[in-house]
Amino acid sequence: MPDLALPPPANHRNARAHTRILKLLPIALAAACTLLPAAMPLPARAALPLAVDGQPLPSLAPMLERVTPAVVNISANSDAQAAAPTRAPGALRQNIGSGVIVDASQGNILTNHHVVRGAASIRVSLQDGRSFNATILGSDPDTDIAVLRIPAENLQALTLSDSSDLRVGDFVVAIGDPYGLGQSASSGIVSALDRSSLRAAGYQNFIQTDASINPGNSGGALVNLNGDLVGINTMIYTPSGGNVGIGFAIPSNLAGEVMRQLLQHGQVQRGGLGLDTLDITPRNARQLGLAPGSTGVVVARVADGSPAQKAGVQARDQILSVDGKAIGSSAQLRNAEGLLPVGRQVRLGLSRAGSKTEVVLRIEPEQSDRLHAGSLDARLTGVEFSEVGRAQRVQGNDGAVVSATFPERGPVAARLQRGDIVIGVNQHPVSKLADLRDVLAGAGARPLVLTLLRGRTAYTLQVN
Repeated sequence: MPDLALPPPANHRNARAHTRILKLLPIALAAACTLLPAAMPLPARAALPLAVDGQPLPSLAPMLERVTPAVVNISANSDAQAAAPTRAPGALRQNIGSGVIVDASQGNILTNHHVVRGAASIRVSLQDGRSFNATILGSDPDTDIAVLRIPAENLQALTLSDSSDLRVGDFVVAIGDPYGLGQSASSGIVSALDRSSLRAAGYQNFIQTDASINPGNSGGALVNLNGDLVGINTMIYTPSGGNVGIGFAIPSNLAGEVMRQLLQHGQVQRGGLGLDTLDITPRNARQLGLAPGSTGVVVARVADGSPAQKAGVQARDQILSVDGKAIGSSAQLRNAEGLLPVGRQVRLGLSRAGSKTEVVLRIEPEQSDRLHAGSLDARLTGVEFSEVGRAQRVQGNDGAVVSATFPERGPVAARLQRGDIVIGVNQHPVSKLADLRDVLAGAGARPLVLTLLRGRTAYTLQVN
């Protein structure tokens, strides 16, 4: 994941010494713990006031006693190797994360996709000391949600709250197993809502919180003061791998909808509007005949037979909003589109020739797609990719699958096998075919390093 650099303080003599490189990190991996001296300054945290209107606040302990039995520890093991596909498997890799029991009778658990991605075995440990092998019922890399099941009785589950009721400033509590130390709880507030564009891939609509979240908290619970589940903790913003007061959770409404589809279909059924769009710049605004100072997104192409065409959307229309939410970039539009379920009616705010209008359309299922990689990079001639199928996604795998090879057409085609899954190129994550297409289109002549799964083993393959 790319580093994000903050600008140095203004007018400082040694700007380089004050530039921090910040990373957005998934928080599932176990890490060696460094204990900080008590005197070391710590980031500021939102604290509960001592009293409100002269009345002392009650303790959070009664709520936590009810809630914490529903939060579990997850240990996911997989074979991992960074070597050529001709070599023997490497050592066992272990992801440590958390999860939330959401259906006590069925033993269903919500967690993050990246906690269980590619796992050969998953072990779930409960607060009462019991431990069970878990199976994956479904996993969605685009929202980083997975659903597990354990064969256990006498479980306690959390109720999913309506996360649309959250407001900035609401108190929340994060519960999980940071650094494998054991179950912990930390309090804070909702710092922001509807955060997006925080990672290279996937659909994003995060809750931001300053409740302390650390490696190992991935998949754990973010609850309100009633003990209802409002989010699934998933990511931190950090210069060093530790918490600095900026963490992110997947809203319970989104997690609940993804879980419903995974249980019903084994995968999330997504659709599209049928639009190709461009971000408006001063240069292309003139070329498109738009008014000076125009910003946002313009329609470049409307696919034949698409929902957008049926609704009357035209090339050169400016897209202003989706369901009343302002759209400022093509990335924002793709994110909003990807979060909408198939069959949903959508209001699209447009500007056409300076006049504002609104159209209503219905999201329709995406069509299956294939990519002949040689059309984008000649070194991959003879390799065809397609989307990862339902069976692989249920097992927690995502990426672009090799659907056909023609070994006589090139050396890379001779080394890859049908069923190999490319999950990264040059350290850029690949969760779906569109990600692979985008990375290859921008790779140029530099070497390609493909990260791929073959069965349960991970490899890298360099292409010069």
